[in-house]
Amino acid sequence: MDKVMRLATERGVVLFSKSSCCLCYAVKILFQELGVTPTIHEIDEDPEGREMERALMRLGCKAPVPAVFIGGKLVGSTNEVMSLHLGGGLIPLLRPYQALC
Repeated sequence: MDKVMRLATERGVVLFSKSSCCLCYAVKILFQELGVTPTIHEIDEDPEGREMERALMRLGCKAPVPAVFIGGKLVGSTNEVMSLHLGGGLIPLLRPYQALC
């Protein structure tokens, strides 16, 4: 769990993902459209990936990926991110991390 928390707090927007996950891809595209470049950790390419999955589940993720952290705090998975976005709550959270155009 220490590695997950360290990685989750190193940057403003962090996404734990798997390279073959379509829901992870959807969240990546959403962030891209919103002008945010998250730090992405592909846990299926990390030798400690299985332990990272378990740590994400212990932190409260219903599914281990995608797991989104904003400002070091767990936002959740696809459902939570999309619900926040549709409700107007995601952009204010991301605003400090949006690229300047």
